[in-house]
Amino acid sequence: MTTPAMNTICLWYNGNAQDAAQFYADTFPNSFVGAVYRAPGNFPSGKEGDILTVEFTLMGIPCIGLNGGPAFVHNEAFSFQVATTDQAETDRYWNAIVDNSGQESECGWCKDRWGVSWQITPIALIKAITDPDPAAAKRAFDAMMLMKKIDIAAIEAALRG
Repeated sequence: MTTPAMNTICLWYNGNAQDAAQFYADTFPNSFVGAVYRAPGNFPSGKEGDILTVEFTLMGIPCIGLNGGPAFVHNEAFSFQVATTDQAETDRYWNAIVDNSGQESECGWCKDRWGVSWQITPIALIKAITDPDPAAAKRAFDAMMLMKKIDIAAIEAALRG
């Protein structure tokens, strides 16, 4: 990175930042792996020459993966929210994460194999739960609350009543 971005997301990994960055680059559009930097000396979770940081762009967002060791783990307090246009795109991203040793959660949330949380959120869901008709929005919201991966057809059916 010749000129660092004004704001970069730094994600902490336990020695596998490069694997995570490559998975993200292979899975999401406008994503790629940049520079990989090796430690110039020993550090608490590694030794000189180990990969220390990996620069990557995730859906246009500049990120750095830091191989900081096991001291900290990801949790739901931070997530990437991916807006999807249809069920096929929703399924593709959800399945890529979950089927790669990830974990399903509720209401469109899942975790990747490194513990990073994702919200795979169809645009149709956002439109439904913000519908100007409060009863319709509540029906769509209640339907979402029963789901893991979002089913757009079920959301739209609930919206219609």
